[in-house]
Amino acid sequence: MNARPLTGVRVLDLTRVLAGPHAARMLCDLGAEVIKVEPPEGDLTRATYPRINSVASYFAQQNAGKRCISIDLSAAAGRDLLARLADHCDVVLENFRPGVMDRLGVGADVLRARNPRLIYASISGYGQTGPWAHRRAYAPVVGAESGITRSQGDARGGRADDYRNDRHSHADVYAGMECAAAILAALYQRERTGEGERIDVSMAQTMLYVNEHAHDQLWDHEVPQGVVRSFGTHEYPVLTAANGESVVVSGHPAENTTFDFYMRAIGRPELCDDPRFREMAGRTAHIAEIQGLLHEWATTMADPEAIEAVMARHGLAVGRLRTVRDVCDTDWARERQVVVTVSDRRGGTIRVPNSPWRFAGSDVGLRGEPRYRGEDNRAVLGELLSLPAEQLAALEADGVLTSRLPKR
Repeated sequence: MNARPLTGVRVLDLTRVLAGPHAARMLCDLGAEVIKVEPPEGDLTRATYPRINSVASYFAQQNAGKRCISIDLSAAAGRDLLARLADHCDVVLENFRPGVMDRLGVGADVLRARNPRLIYASISGYGQTGPWAHRRAYAPVVGAESGITRSQGDARGGRADDYRNDRHSHADVYAGMECAAAILAALYQRERTGEGERIDVSMAQTMLYVNEHAHDQLWDHEVPQGVVRSFGTHEYPVLTAANGESVVVSGHPAENTTFDFYMRAIGRPELCDDPRFREMAGRTAHIAEIQGLLHEWATTMADPEAIEAVMARHGLAVGRLRTVRDVCDTDWARERQVVVTVSDRRGGTIRVPNSPWRFAGSDVGLRGEPRYRGEDNRAVLGELLSLPAEQLAALEADGVLTSRLPKR
């Protein structure tokens, strides 16, 4: 087995909560050495639940495998330590509001002047430039501003209570993924040029970039009446079998060809020639009737497996409505190592999702344990900056370095 793809790459991760930590976890899972730098109060997610032995599962999912140090950047000595650490790193990743790092004197210009090979990446709500740069932004806010919340509410029916925040922080995770991709590109570019890069990732721009229906909202020309726009995925059938379990079928029942697949699957091929259903406009006008036929048929099927067997024979994909625990306990998840365990630092384990990549010749995926705040202060600063024990002790006594380890 080859070395991990990013072996030898060192990342200084100043991020917190989700967008930046997820980007850094991707790099860590690919083999980079990631040093997480936390303020004295620690990453907010350390205080979340569920938790055991001062290890929060939310924190563990995004940060296991990283080395953790804690530096007070409000102190001049803390900022000096950060700058010196950046001299020994390939990547600095931060998700503060624009301008914070510059005001501290450790922004991109300063750190890249010291280390021209440094790749300095920032994730923020609306980017480092422009009139919205300094607005506070979290995933629910960005979802609203980027059209996602409106689109989801419209699809639910457009009533007042349909416009609600999604439980999942899409803007954070997608921005983290896009940032990690940009960092990988910058590392490749540096191999050719020898120069680092300044990367600016906006969560709001990311949400437009990953919104596969954005083109439809931006369309300024006429559209024929009765067509299915942009695949109409929100109208794909959700069918319930006789045993009460439900499935989603991929394919709009009014689409050309797809309608025929559905009708043949449910044993009603004659409806393909019904005048009401010959054209897409007629099918969209009678979509409630078509959905009713599908739902009625589903009640005659014993279980989701029976529905999938029939639909698959007619070119339609089916997915059972599962919980996360359901899917993680399947044979598929076990074979693919979809879930891995990390230490809870008390002799037990916490289950978290593994990375989704498989490399034929390299070891990738989550490795290591969740570390406590400041647990690696002495190891990291001793190794990279050659600080003697007495100087590290003095920095701790002055509160420049802090840690929070559980009582044994």
